[in-house]
Amino acid sequence: MPYITASIILQLLVVVIPRLEALKKEGQSGQTKITQYTRYLTLGLAVLQATGIVALARSGNLLQNCAQDLLHDNGTTTFLIMVITMTAGTAVIMWLGELITERGIGNGMSILIFCQVVATFPTALWQVGKSQGWWTFGVVIAIGLVIVAGVIFIEQSQRRIPVQYARRMVGRKMFGGSSTYIPLKVNQAGIIPVIFASSLLYLPAMAVQFQQNSNSGWVSFLADYFVVGDHPVYMATYFLLIIFFTYFYVSITFNPQEVADNMKKYGGFIPGIRAGKPTQDYLSYVLSRITLPGALYLGLISLIPLIALVLIDANQNFPFGGTSILIMVGVALDTVKQIESQLQQRNYEGFLR
Repeated sequence: MPYITASIILQLLVVVIPRLEALKKEGQSGQTKITQYTRYLTLGLAVLQATGIVALARSGNLLQNCAQDLLHDNGTTTFLIMVITMTAGTAVIMWLGELITERGIGNGMSILIFCQVVATFPTALWQVGKSQGWWTFGVVIAIGLVIVAGVIFIEQSQRRIPVQYARRMVGRKMFGGSSTYIPLKVNQAGIIPVIFASSLLYLPAMAVQFQQNSNSGWVSFLADYFVVGDHPVYMATYFLLIIFFTYFYVSITFNPQEVADNMKKYGGFIPGIRAGKPTQDYLSYVLSRITLPGALYLGLISLIPLIALVLIDANQNFPFGGTSILIMVGVALDTVKQIESQLQQRNYEGFLR
């Protein structure tokens, strides 16, 4: 989690801080520098998160209804050793992820998260069968297959905006004259809005944990509406936050003005649209329209575990829905594409026919 949070923060800061934006434009050397900053920020966030977890364990608020003390010693030395140990564990996981990225196929951290989700998937299904009966288990499997097919369809969907390049002479050679397209994905933001929304809604639960002995009205309000995920207010807030963060993240990661300027610089244009400001306005219009179904899709997929919590009394780890299904399908599709490209570079047939 610290690595994911640090990566997201750096992605946002690249848009805000000119120095980081300049590093990104430098290519591989600049990206190496940004990766180094991500490592430092990951360790800092790991120290903060480990300190919070150990502090909750010392106060007895880490686990619900736990009568025994979690720590054998409440001294400062034990506290520091536990924080250092958890931070070192984060560093090891980060190192493993980067090794897989360098020597394997795809993003190493994504593959590690994918393996963790897939490893717990059969257990979650088995728990549904044992607690709700095998008829419900069969219905869950059937619904899950439909959900997976829908996620694959949306993840692969894109709006292709045609772009043509005019012919131009450079010296004695003719360049341009080709046609291509700009692929705008329906889910342009990926899983980031879900992580943003869930992280923001975790803050009320954390505040309630630290103020369990308080009789304040705002603590009771947060405990009633924003701690348990089966409350309609929690679901509506979660859904609206995902839509907001989807538009927010797409707006800072895809810059229509920059794309339009680059097209104009290299003699490209969209058929029927003039270069410059009209192209920028057209890209912004298409992007805003295509982001809406992507945001609704992310919100509905993320609500599936919460709805299952109400309908079939399943736990929060309901397998088909939320971030788990997005991670499984997204990483699997990306890994297959990476294998396809590796095979085609070596003049082999495709991985899938």
